[in-house]
Amino acid sequence: MSWGIDLWDQFDNLDKHTQWGIDFLDRYAKFVKERLEIEQAYAKQLRNLVKKYCPKRSKDDEPRFTSCISFYSILNELNDYAGQREVVAEEMGHKVYGELMKYSQDLKCERKHHLQEGRKAQQYLDHCWKQMDSSKKKFERECKEAEKCQLLYERLDNDINATKSEVEKAKAQLYLRTHMADESKNEYAAQLQTFNREQWKHFNSAIPQIFKNLQDMDQQRTVKLGETYRSFAEVERRVVPIISKCLEGMVSAGKAVDERKDSNIVVESFKSGFEPPGDFPFEDFSQNIQRTGSDGTIGTPKNEGGKPDPKHSISKAKNKLWLFGKKPKAPTLEDFSHLPPEQRRKKLQQRIEELNKELQKEVDQRDALNKMKDVYEKNPQMGDPSSLQPKISETMCTMERLRSEIHKNESWLSEVEGKQSSRSDRRPSADVNHHAPHGRESPEGSYTDDPSQEHRSPPQPDPHEFDDEFDDDDPLPAIGHCKALYAFDGANEGTLVMKEDEVLYVIEEDKGDGWTRARKQSGEEGYVPSSYVDITLEKNSKGAVTYI
Repeated sequence: MSWGIDLWDQFDNLDKHTQWGIDFLDRYAKFVKERLEIEQAYAKQLRNLVKKYCPKRSKDDEPRFTSCISFYSILNELNDYAGQREVVAEEMGHKVYGELMKYSQDLKCERKHHLQEGRKAQQYLDHCWKQMDSSKKKFERECKEAEKCQLLYERLDNDINATKSEVEKAKAQLYLRTHMADESKNEYAAQLQTFNREQWKHFNSAIPQIFKNLQDMDQQRTVKLGETYRSFAEVERRVVPIISKCLEGMVSAGKAVDERKDSNIVVESFKSGFEPPGDFPFEDFSQNIQRTGSDGTIGTPKNEGGKPDPKHSISKAKNKLWLFGKKPKAPTLEDFSHLPPEQRRKKLQQRIEELNKELQKEVDQRDALNKMKDVYEKNPQMGDPSSLQPKISETMCTMERLRSEIHKNESWLSEVEGKQSSRSDRRPSADVNHHAPHGRESPEGSYTDDPSQEHRSPPQPDPHEFDDEFDDDDPLPAIGHCKALYAFDGANEGTLVMKEDEVLYVIEEDKGDGWTRARKQSGEEGYVPSSYVDITLEKNSKGAVTYI
């Protein structure tokens, strides 16, 4: 069907229809704009969400648990997904919305041009019709005037009383009016012929062509809408494979969560290497009671000389194990001796690995400098070999320093591994006379005989009994001395207050738990952190060694 043939008389309706088509195109363009704005806002919110839950972190804060690693992988995939939403918004902006707006402007100009041509053709046809109508009316007037003149002439010609001059005058007037009517007739015929010709051209040529142009324009608008609909979908389709990979990555991250591995990481992270505390010794408070001969065999046997083991006496003051409470704070030391054995071993291994990497870098740099020096020696024009010597010397010094650091850390590591090996071979003794003092097996927390009182401090012993036992015991012999490197407040029971640079007697060496038993010159005894003191044992004492 053709608008020019079937709709030859529907100029106004076609004007309205083409305007509606442009309005619909603009409405769809507005829809695309709002859609891409939604995509942009969505992508921005996703990126902000990822940034919120994935902040910048140092190397030490890198996640180790599989659940955390998987979560950060999901955040990375979500960040990539947000990037694809940004791509969708960008493509919609350029390939859909931008083209629609440009096409809408061109369409408006084209429609305006076609409608102006239609209006001009219509105006020209109206002008022709007016000319034809004017000549027609003129012809009609002249014919009426000629008829009047004819009637007047006939009346005078039949009137016997009329003079000859009056008759001749009426006859001349009739002849003039008849002549003018003939001229009007010819003019009207010419104008009518012209109008009919222009009207035929208007409705059979001009208007059909103009309406055909409008029809082509409207059809092209419809085609353009269909293309943009497809482009709108193609933008989404192009990112679907990448979005699918992002979703597959999220699924893979979920499958990578390993509960056993996470549990093992917890063990590796917090394992102290200490042994659990042993049994509490029996403290016999009836040793000083006078018994009869028959009752003497019932009581618990005394030690040699009837004196209690001083280790048992001190255990009353050492009734805290620091299992769950706050342990004494120690400064961070170079050899990590302030840490539990297992954590110390891991820290030392990590430091040795880092030092080895640094050493390898220095070795590579030294080799590169030596090669460059050889090239300079063979080709002096390329450079002075002696200019590289200071850098080579500096590199060699750095290598020696790193090797020394590695050796020192390896010796500390061997010491830790040796202590762990010896503790693993050791078994707790059930003999009350050889039980280790309380509070030395665990670095933190408090403990009592009653499990329900684990988190509370133990009851204080009778001060008179405590004093009696220490008054009756001979002090343990000193096996060396130590100098305090740091001040220690001795806030927990069984510990000893000491000032920085204070010299103490060592009466019992560190058994691998990080505590050393010492005595002040005033005779006060207690335990101090081994990492807080510089210990020197006497050479003639058993197992004497110097701690630096």
